[in-house]
Amino acid sequence: MLSIREVHAGYGATPILFGVSLEVRQGEAVALLGRNGMGKTTLMKAAMGFLKPWRGTIEFDGRALGGLAPHEIARLGIGFVPENRRIFPGLTVRENLELGLSALSRYPSSLRQERLQNVFTHFPRLKERFEQPSKTLSGGEQQMLAIARVMMAGARIILMDEPTQGLAPALVRHIRDMIGELKRAGVTVLLVEQNARMALGVCDRGYIMEKGVIVFEGPAAELRESPITREKLGV
Repeated sequence: MLSIREVHAGYGATPILFGVSLEVRQGEAVALLGRNGMGKTTLMKAAMGFLKPWRGTIEFDGRALGGLAPHEIARLGIGFVPENRRIFPGLTVRENLELGLSALSRYPSSLRQERLQNVFTHFPRLKERFEQPSKTLSGGEQQMLAIARVMMAGARIILMDEPTQGLAPALVRHIRDMIGELKRAGVTVLLVEQNARMALGVCDRGYIMEKGVIVFEGPAAELRESPITREKLGV
């Protein structure tokens, strides 16, 4: 579904990615692991059109994404949950969720209620806080809202950047379970995560990135037991 081939990218004259290749197949969850500063978020930004690769190709369902703006990429069915959530604190939960629908060029009136009900099934707490200003939510609730917003857009693949950062263990388990539910619902996930144990517990496959290159890849079960994972990630 998502194919990244030999991508080189950076900021200004500073290179960050050095020929990164990975793929995410339909219906699977894939972990992209690595210590801070290794290029994982940069790769996410390149996939979403926030950063133009210097070389290489990125394709979604066989369509090249080069030259497309982020909102055009979103309309193809790619959702992005950025690090630090990036919700709109001055808007209510309802207003933040409805912004997810703005990724669609048009939609029937019934779609709003259908997708809200789906969100509330997974995140009943958001229903309780529907008209509450988003800035009053806890960190975990804000993360739920960020994920729910791309669900409202009907994303077929969701790119998640550090969704468990700063969350209590109980909320980390909730996010893990949510990723499992998304998989069962047919949504594909690319997960950037510092919590390697959690990521490899829910994902099908994984990649380890170091200094802008992929140094190891394989099934999640294999990565959990590999000495390379312990060496590179300290787990």
